[in-house]
Amino acid sequence: MSHAAVPVSPLALERMTPFQWTAIAICVVLNMLDGFDVMVMAFTAPHVSSDWSLSGKALGMMLSAGLVGMALGSFLLAPLADRWGRRPMILCCLLILTLGMALSALAASAWQLAALRVFTGVGIGGMLAGVGVITAEYASLKWRSTAVALQATGYPIGATLGGVLAAWMLQHFSWHSVFLTGAAASLVCIPLVLRCLPESLDFLVARRPPDALARLNALLTRMQMPTLHALPPPPARAARRKGYAALFGGDLRRVAVFIAMAFFLHMFAFYFVLSWTPKLLVASGVSEQQGITGGVLLNLGGIVGGSLFGWLASRMALSRLTAATLVVALLGMLVFAAFNTALGIAFPVAFVIGAALFGAMAGLYAAAPVVFAADVRTTGLGWAIGIGRVGAIMSPLTVGLLVDAGWRPATLYVVCALPLALAAWACLKLRVGVGQART
Repeated sequence: MSHAAVPVSPLALERMTPFQWTAIAICVVLNMLDGFDVMVMAFTAPHVSSDWSLSGKALGMMLSAGLVGMALGSFLLAPLADRWGRRPMILCCLLILTLGMALSALAASAWQLAALRVFTGVGIGGMLAGVGVITAEYASLKWRSTAVALQATGYPIGATLGGVLAAWMLQHFSWHSVFLTGAAASLVCIPLVLRCLPESLDFLVARRPPDALARLNALLTRMQMPTLHALPPPPARAARRKGYAALFGGDLRRVAVFIAMAFFLHMFAFYFVLSWTPKLLVASGVSEQQGITGGVLLNLGGIVGGSLFGWLASRMALSRLTAATLVVALLGMLVFAAFNTALGIAFPVAFVIGAALFGAMAGLYAAAPVVFAADVRTTGLGWAIGIGRVGAIMSPLTVGLLVDAGWRPATLYVVCALPLALAAWACLKLRVGVGQART
């Protein structure tokens, strides 16, 4: 599967304008909220655990609660974005996120915080599918994989800034202040989206709301493209099944299964590494500050890895590049397991693991919009992300149980690295599925 395997937009964007880059930049900022939201729980976990005397199982539940919400948001809200519009759904999800983060700062018990983490996660999960689709649709064919990879780097940027900010705030304030900061950040994004983020081009073509032509021409004018006298013909698939039924009809079934498998296995390892590394490093004998440093290095590596992946994706087959990146992450986790207390080795390896895991995430996010038709594109990406979040949910919970059972950190890294091998195989099989879907 090359980055140009299947055209995303019927409008055939051939160049990039400042308007398009602005839309993509806003999507990067919105993805930063995802990184901050996940890591806010990971970095505050020792303080929350200490305040409420949580067991490993209870802490694992806390780390997984937000991911449960993200899965629900991806499954339930993403199809609505294909029906009502990507931009309105993103705004709705930002409101959920702002309210959830603010109320989390007021939680008085572990159960209250867990419930609010689920609620907040619904907003993040519903927003991500729309953000990924808008990024792909506003990028030209030449720059599509690069744009999606850059958008994916928003996660480690948000997580890194969140980690640095959290480390400072936790030294001077309580853990509640970190959640309030997240609420303020998402609140600021609402007017930004209202003013600067456009509606999906392909949504206007595929769903054809009453003012679709006027809105489409306004967007084309801002992209310095000729306006249209009539809407382009709707995608052929639009006249047939809708929503999830369209994903499992005909040749798309194979694509939907393999891309969901790859997301699931990748996110199982991904969220284990991001959620548990600070805690497990402390359990291995390093200081709390060194544990946070290890988590920050994972995300710093992600910034470099996502950017590098975007550059390579314009030159290499996407499925093979993603599979190779997953193998690098697997090997890095095995090395980290052997040297997790030798910080001179562990910290550079953590950087490499972060680069590989975030690079692989960029590859999966770049693949999903390409292989699904416009009228089910957000549904398809939401399906893949939702299944991935199920893996992300199972990961912290499973590891929490194993921690309580006395498993050593090194053993946990080995066990959680193995799914990446199967994820790499699924990516290679996805290349076949894409060819069938295109036929």
